[in-house]
Amino acid sequence: MARDYERIYNCEKEVTLSVIGGKWKMIILWHLGKEGTKRFNQLKSLIPDITQRMLTTQLRELEEDKIINRKVYPVVPPKVEYSLTAYGESLIPILDLMYDWGKNYIRDAMDNKVNIRE
Repeated sequence: MARDYERIYNCEKEVTLSVIGGKWKMIILWHLGKEGTKRFNQLKSLIPDITQRMLTTQLRELEEDKIINRKVYPVVPPKVEYSLTAYGESLIPILDLMYDWGKNYIRDAMDNKVNIRE
């Protein structure tokens, strides 16, 4: 969303979706919120289907939007950690509700006929 500051939005929900929408951002936020600070390769192993380039892009966008912190340590080899900001932490209850909604939807509307990677 940091790339869209001059864009005119129809409503606040549209802003929210521009910040956390997409295939990977909520998954990244879920792992950081539920498991705490992670390094790049830890996130990559938790989300095996994401490419390195896409993970980098998504992390940069979340950082630009002030949803995650990126902490670089001055060591060799380089060490970078990602964690949630206060804005990011405020999304966790929303993600919890979305998780519960999805679980109920799979059970009730889809008759449990969907495969979920655990």
